[in-house]
Amino acid sequence: MHRVKRSDVPLQETWDLTDLFESHAAWEAELDAIRAALPSVTKYHGQLAEGAEGLAACLEAREALQIRMNRVASYATFRLSTDSLEPNHQADTARVATLDTEFSTKTAFIQSEVLALPDGTVESWMAGDATLHAFRHTLRNWLEIRPYRLTAEVESALLGLSQTLSAPQRIYTLSKGADMRFDQALDKDGQAHPVHDGGSQLSPDPILRRNAYASFTQGLRAYRTTYAATFATEVEKNVTLAKMRGYDSATQMLLHPHKVEESVYHSIHDVIRTELAPHMRRYQRMRQRLLGLDNMLYCDLTVQLPDGPTVTYEQGRMWILDALQVLGEEYHEIIRRAFSERWIDRSDNLGKRSGAFCNTVYGVHSYVFMTWENHTRAVFTLAHELGHAGHLSLAAKYQKQSNSRPPMSFIESPSTMNELLLAQHLLKQSDDKRMRRSVIAGLMGTYHHNFVNHLLEGELQRRMYQIAEKRTPITEQTLTRVKGEILAEFWGDTVEIDEGAALTWMRQPHYYMGLYPYTYALGLSISTAAAQAIESQGEPAIKRWIDVLKAGGTKTPAELAGMAGADITNPDVIRSAVAYVGTLVDAFEATLDEYRDKPAVQGGEG
Repeated sequence: MHRVKRSDVPLQETWDLTDLFESHAAWEAELDAIRAALPSVTKYHGQLAEGAEGLAACLEAREALQIRMNRVASYATFRLSTDSLEPNHQADTARVATLDTEFSTKTAFIQSEVLALPDGTVESWMAGDATLHAFRHTLRNWLEIRPYRLTAEVESALLGLSQTLSAPQRIYTLSKGADMRFDQALDKDGQAHPVHDGGSQLSPDPILRRNAYASFTQGLRAYRTTYAATFATEVEKNVTLAKMRGYDSATQMLLHPHKVEESVYHSIHDVIRTELAPHMRRYQRMRQRLLGLDNMLYCDLTVQLPDGPTVTYEQGRMWILDALQVLGEEYHEIIRRAFSERWIDRSDNLGKRSGAFCNTVYGVHSYVFMTWENHTRAVFTLAHELGHAGHLSLAAKYQKQSNSRPPMSFIESPSTMNELLLAQHLLKQSDDKRMRRSVIAGLMGTYHHNFVNHLLEGELQRRMYQIAEKRTPITEQTLTRVKGEILAEFWGDTVEIDEGAALTWMRQPHYYMGLYPYTYALGLSISTAAAQAIESQGEPAIKRWIDVLKAGGTKTPAELAGMAGADITNPDVIRSAVAYVGTLVDAFEATLDEYRDKPAVQGGEG
């Protein structure tokens, strides 16, 4: 499909950024105004030991500026995400990064002065001051890291170096979005198609799909040394910082803000990699037959089935609205607004980054980013991102900005919940085998995305940090070899693990976001348990879930999961979710009666 310039995209396919700023000039004015307002916080420097009232006032002033910072940063990020080819967008994100560094550096005194107070002081002040008590989660988080704090001077220096320390992510993101180019790929009729991260690689035409996959692999190969250096720098940075701060390992340091025990982190990887593999191998063998392929390549794993229905955006919108009515009027109103007020950017244009995300701007609303394609899987993706929107909109409504976002280890539960509710709704609506097969395939895509793609990415992270802790260099050869080994261990002889599969470590920005990948699997394990409770218990389980969403970041992930009925410290929660995948594979097989005696057809070769 031909990709148009951003300026040629129909307005209704784009999000409305005027809710953030009426114009770019207004954004620039706010950027300058925030810098001018920094003294509203820095005037408290050296005074925080004087009492609860002064500390509360300082934190209030800081939060007010953080809310404004989030607006200007989101505006710049959104524009860059939808058109990374525009130099002004790159320049704007750099300006925000500079301001963010200045803001962080000049307000670093707050945490330093709080941690310098005698033991018990903060707790005593919070007990007697309601305003300060509202910041209890921020303050308790700070007190938890007291043993790992460096001197005030060193902490200030590290904040001043924040742009440098985040360089691996910035370099990777800009390079992937703006620099990478791929040769066109030919389809079965000899027609040439553009290749980017997605698109032709997911074509139902096996000739085009595999040619695009080969083209993309060739394009990645040219960047493998550079991306290995950015990956290794990110890992080595975290290993060094962990040692400086006195953590036992980088893994311990990166899990600290997640509020998740290392045992849970390792259990997620170990249980899913071993117990899920048989279900996924069986599923992909059935898909191979449906796709008419004589062998399965990595690019074949998530392509849409040939008999899946075409789903327009309008049809997908109605499916989602109908499915999410179960969560009640308050939640449903958020989803209705997302569609009617242009919170969603769904275009496919040149310079638009790949993937999907939701960013909720406190005091404004959520923004959803994706590329729409007319198939069932796109509906699940949109439902997923709207799950983030519903969650964080409710949290923003009921919590202060500093309390609105839960730890990263829980963040994927509300998003995957929406996918599960969508599947439950659609399966109840139809006995048609073709429709049910498409819905189950869509839901299996959810488990593949979270339990396979991201979990195996997390496994690469886990192994790379183990290597780095031993001071063994991380090279392109190491990354490619280990990624290939991980995929081969999981897929066995079901999927051919070629160079393109082994190079998939180059395709994911999550490696530059701490230990993010495993959280997808943890979140889906929690939402699987909660969705089953909603299906079996009805209103009581729904009320508990809405209370979880409203709680935002006021509770730990274990507490939030417990409210929803899932004990994440017990591996049986993970095993139960894996077992549910097995039942989906059974249900998928039950739709294949008409295919049982159909011989396999030779697949296309790239």
